[in-house]
Amino acid sequence: MFARTTLLIIWLMAAMMGTARAAVFYPSHFTLSNGLQVVVVPNSLAPAVSQMVWYKVGAADEIAGKTGLAHYLEHLMFRGTENVAPGEFSKIIAGQGGDDNAFTSYDYTVYYEKVAVDRLPMIMQMEADRMQNLRLIKETAEPELRVILRERQQRTDNSPEGIFMEKLQHKFMPHYPYGRPIVGLMKDVEKLSVSDVRKFYDAAYAPNNAIVVISGDVKVEDVISLAAATYGRVPQRNVLPPRDFGAAPQPQEKEFTYTDARVEQPEIVWRFVAPSYATQKDIPAYAYEVLTEVLDGGEVGILYKKLVKELDIASGVNASYDPDARGETTFALTASLRAGQSHEKLKEALRSTLNEAAKKGLNATDVEKAKQRFQRAAIFAREGLMMPGYVFGMALTTGHSVADAEAWPDRINTVSVDQVNAALRELVSSKRQIMGAFLPAPRKEAKKPKTVQPVSEKGAGKR
Repeated sequence: MFARTTLLIIWLMAAMMGTARAAVFYPSHFTLSNGLQVVVVPNSLAPAVSQMVWYKVGAADEIAGKTGLAHYLEHLMFRGTENVAPGEFSKIIAGQGGDDNAFTSYDYTVYYEKVAVDRLPMIMQMEADRMQNLRLIKETAEPELRVILRERQQRTDNSPEGIFMEKLQHKFMPHYPYGRPIVGLMKDVEKLSVSDVRKFYDAAYAPNNAIVVISGDVKVEDVISLAAATYGRVPQRNVLPPRDFGAAPQPQEKEFTYTDARVEQPEIVWRFVAPSYATQKDIPAYAYEVLTEVLDGGEVGILYKKLVKELDIASGVNASYDPDARGETTFALTASLRAGQSHEKLKEALRSTLNEAAKKGLNATDVEKAKQRFQRAAIFAREGLMMPGYVFGMALTTGHSVADAEAWPDRINTVSVDQVNAALRELVSSKRQIMGAFLPAPRKEAKKPKTVQPVSEKGAGKR
């Protein structure tokens, strides 16, 4: 153990010299002999530390008929090991003044803790424990399945927006890993078994399929020693091979409308298939990132100025794009309908604004200002204790590297106005797009009350 740790320290010191010009977080990173990747970002702003454990598996890795399995396993990771009783994991951390949680996405499943820096050995040991010793039994798994089912009902089945988003995504990416709901389909979740979860856990939760990001008031050499003493003792094993995503298919429909009497804020959601970092070709994903800022950009964005300020047809707009994906990803525009306005006019205005911008070309000044806003955001990213965990976790689970993540500001800076315009033209001309409308159900006309003949004094009788 000592010899291996010493070699790691020597190797790491050399690696750190090579990353002296890192652009954002100035990380150090190393890989244990069992395949676990560890990223360390020292930050002495407060005597605290965060740990994020990223597993390279998510809802996109499920098979047909087993949707919701990744999310189910996320819940069961808190249901105990041979060393920690069911439900005690979070209580232990809270008892030390810390905080913890988890979340599931298409490409990864994540567990994190925030504690005082002297509690880092404790949380590293606890995560290493449930990485290999999770206790999956019927007595704890079945009650948790009922929790999952209630969660699905609350977030999706009983939510008009949840129903709309799930249906829209399925029509947008039918028969594609990203077209299935992360929480799973009700008919599938109801049938999930302890055996299903055990197979998924054994095939995915291993050190050679995980990334640990430590950020806070730590010394790199101390984290190396702790990682070797905790995670280093977890044996590696055979894991699921990387999934071949292929190209996203054509959407089932070009337009989709969902109405519900409970809708309070009508919206138009326009989605396009776009390249991720992993699938980018001629047009870099960084150009699509700059495009989101040009279109959205708060009150200075093109869509805001046109739809909100000039036409007064929308109360708000948003552009979003997530390049951290193993397959092709989504570029989305959302516009909230202003009260008293027509959703058909909003759809028309949204289309015409985007088409006109693509035809004329975006202003070089707008593109440059968008890039500058990104550069300023990168400067302040270090202030957040959890931000390095998100940045490096998403990068490393979707095929990017630590160096790629650190080079982000430089690569954004090299994006040209021609590339951003090419990205915009690619979107508006794409056949892989869908426009969804989320609207209140039409009000039914009130029925006229039946005419009731007054009762005569004679007919009323006496008491």
